[in-house]
Amino acid sequence: MAHTADGPLWTCDICGQDWPCPTLRATPTDAVRRATLIPEFSRITRRAIRDLRGQPGGPDPVAIVRRFLWFLPLTDEEARAVALRLR
Repeated sequence: MAHTADGPLWTCDICGQDWPCPTLRATPTDAVRRATLIPEFSRITRRAIRDLRGQPGGPDPVAIVRRFLWFLPLTDEEARAVALRLR
């Protein structure tokens, strides 16, 4: 089974950890794989921002972007810019 999740809590259906979970993050992400992940994970990140930012004690949008786009080397400033675009 795949380590998948959906909102509003965004926890892994298999291991129950915050998604994307460590198992999914351990998948190698070379340049080709990153290119295929960017569109899908951008869409998912937009949904996650809407779901998670309103949760009591939930992460801020920058942390959500860094969490869901873990495969990109984003600075906090870059993650903030992405979060603003995805809101």
